[in-house]
Amino acid sequence: MIRYRRPKQDDPVIHSLIKKELVPHSSLSRHELERAIKDIPKRLSRGVTLVASPYYEADPVAFIHFMLHGKLLCIDMMAVTSQQQRKRHGKTLMAHAENFAGSRGCTRAKVLVDQDNVRAHLFYQKLGYETVRYVPVSRCFELEKKLFLRT
Repeated sequence: MIRYRRPKQDDPVIHSLIKKELVPHSSLSRHELERAIKDIPKRLSRGVTLVASPYYEADPVAFIHFMLHGKLLCIDMMAVTSQQQRKRHGKTLMAHAENFAGSRGCTRAKVLVDQDNVRAHLFYQKLGYETVRYVPVSRCFELEKKLFLRT
């Protein structure tokens, strides 16, 4: 099931997911990573965070955090526990985020993928995202997708 994040219950799991599933693919320096991890609560306070869990009261097995900027959906972070990967949680979370954004007038979606995260890059490409450019300063690829307005 997909539900909105409940900070007290979900944040420890989300922090763990970030450290286990996202940090190892990052090209940031140790100092930059420490600062980014410290900044997670502030990032989660902006935008929308959805989680996938087996049932309503269960801990999340995956999450997505995103923001809307005008007509642009920005996927900030998404991770799935290693035991739950390849079970469509990521695809389902992305569909919910894109539908949410489309229903609010967004026409494009954007995501940055760390240069070494080949699996994530392929995942987004399978969902219709196209690589727009490489961003050297963050050592990430920027991918975009056109969204359709939902009513």
